[in-house]
Amino acid sequence: MLPRRENREATRRQEERSRVKVALFVTCLVDQIYPDVGVATVRLLRRLGCEVEFPRVQTCCGQPFWNSGLASEARDVAATLLDAFEEYDHVVTPSGSCAAMVVRHYGELFAGDPTQSARACALSAKTRELSQFLVHVLGVDDVGARFPYRVTWHPSCHALRGLALVDEPLQLLRHVRDLELVPLVRAEDCCGFGGVFAAKYGGISGAMAAEKCEHVEGTRAAYLAGSDMGCLMNIQGALSRRGANVKAVHLAQILEGSLGGAR
Repeated sequence: MLPRRENREATRRQEERSRVKVALFVTCLVDQIYPDVGVATVRLLRRLGCEVEFPRVQTCCGQPFWNSGLASEARDVAATLLDAFEEYDHVVTPSGSCAAMVVRHYGELFAGDPTQSARACALSAKTRELSQFLVHVLGVDDVGARFPYRVTWHPSCHALRGLALVDEPLQLLRHVRDLELVPLVRAEDCCGFGGVFAAKYGGISGAMAAEKCEHVEGTRAAYLAGSDMGCLMNIQGALSRRGANVKAVHLAQILEGSLGGAR
């Protein structure tokens, strides 16, 4: 049993989190291909006391257009998010890539329109990737999860370089009971996905993915964890083609316990 003071402090923090109104920015890949990741994210946030809603009007963040040099098309798509998330205190997404698009580029994307630019900057200021939100907003690094497996971590390029998220996800994984976290050689190297990059430069992308897979297999981990389903989809496909017995999973699934690890 917690000492009385610690018990009161835990109750106070829970009450504070219960007043946090969060909108889930689900992202295209999670919505269309990996809905279990979205479900795990919502369940985790609600278990931690947050009030979570899912604005159905949300669409793509516009990153594929932006990366292709199509700013006007990106702006048309991105404008939908300004409406979808305007009323919320916090916007949380299980994707460093999409979070980086909103945080790093929305101000530039809407720079020619003062009204929309102000709204875009407001959205950028309250948008966070999941691990970033848990550690820096909720002040949580132990969510009470258990996952008795050997796990290695792939830091996606946008989360690492765009949002400077280095230790936040690792901090959360280190507090998961019975999880053996093993380092990944040259973890910071790109997996070769890069959205439209993988489609335009398939040969280069495939070579990068193959090298990443060699390093993953070298850890002898049962699971490869990450925070971007684009990267995980790409690496899992390459691992499967190699016959590797490694499963790529999202951080939210480990923390929420939906993969079979007891909480």
